[in-house]
Amino acid sequence: MRIGALTLRILRQFIHDKRTMALMFAAPLLVLSLMSLVFGGDAYKPNIGVTGQAALLSEALAEHDAQVMKYSAEEEGVLALKNGEIDALVSMDGGTPKVLLEGSNPTANRAVMLVLEQAVGNQQPAGQAQAQGNQAEGNRASAHSPAQPQISYLYGSADMKTIDRFGPIMIGVFVFFFVFLIAGVSFLRERTTGTLERLLATPLKRWEIVVGYVCGFGIFTVFQALLISWFSIQVLGIMMAGSFGYVLLITLLLSMTALTLGTLLSAYAGNELQMIQFIPLVIVPQIFLSGLFPLDTLPQWLQRIGYATPLYYGAEAMMNIMIRGKGWNAIGTDVYVLIAFSLLFMILNVLALRKHRKM
Repeated sequence: MRIGALTLRILRQFIHDKRTMALMFAAPLLVLSLMSLVFGGDAYKPNIGVTGQAALLSEALAEHDAQVMKYSAEEEGVLALKNGEIDALVSMDGGTPKVLLEGSNPTANRAVMLVLEQAVGNQQPAGQAQAQGNQAEGNRASAHSPAQPQISYLYGSADMKTIDRFGPIMIGVFVFFFVFLIAGVSFLRERTTGTLERLLATPLKRWEIVVGYVCGFGIFTVFQALLISWFSIQVLGIMMAGSFGYVLLITLLLSMTALTLGTLLSAYAGNELQMIQFIPLVIVPQIFLSGLFPLDTLPQWLQRIGYATPLYYGAEAMMNIMIRGKGWNAIGTDVYVLIAFSLLFMILNVLALRKHRKM
């Protein structure tokens, strides 16, 4: 009887908590739907540049769903590769194809090599017939199949490990996740214990309270960003081709964005459990859309959502620094976007304080 009464009380508690009920049943369906879209996306179609005699392969590459761009000079193609416009540049060295892979995305690398292998294979019959015709004219050129392509990498190498590819993204994910959770719960505790209400009763203005909290929590985020970045690169040995200072800058900006977002959402949570419930709605979608999987294979509407998340810009900047070895010109836009997100969330924090007390 007593167990039944306790069970009934818990059931009533859950039923009356509409947010918990919604998260319990709706969040798993949302995450599973997102996973279905991400993992069930279209096959990646590589963008391949060709130059010189390699232009003869254009038709065969296009037949295997590759997007082919022709360049009049190899230098022009290399520039396009550095700018991320293509995944590989194909040229010819005598009769041997030379393939320069962008290298930072293993999915794109595999797609390029598969398409190139199929395209070169389709060229074999014509190559053999031409060789036989040359033999009939007295030319002793052999009729064997085309030589294997010479593979080189603009970024990374053939020995690049999986952790090197996903490490920069996961650094951003861990920084963002833990700061979001800790800041949100901590700010929530300030509110539930009455500390925030007492501060609102003082002459302090709302923006001063928000800035004070951000600065206080921000000091710890600096040390966290430094520790995670140092440990990942020096201890775990994740590939590092760029400046460590830029890595610290991006991780710090990600921390500040997560901090301001966490404190903002904590204003709409009644307890720690409700704060944790924001994770499948706020954090998990950003992880899927951060660059772990090519956004080009996803529906257009889902790509737009990815471009509207701060974690996407942080992950892209980390990739440019750690794998591609690029500097400010490549990450400048990402830096400004992360700063804009932080400022936006701070402004919304100020407005959210009206929810607790009019000043």
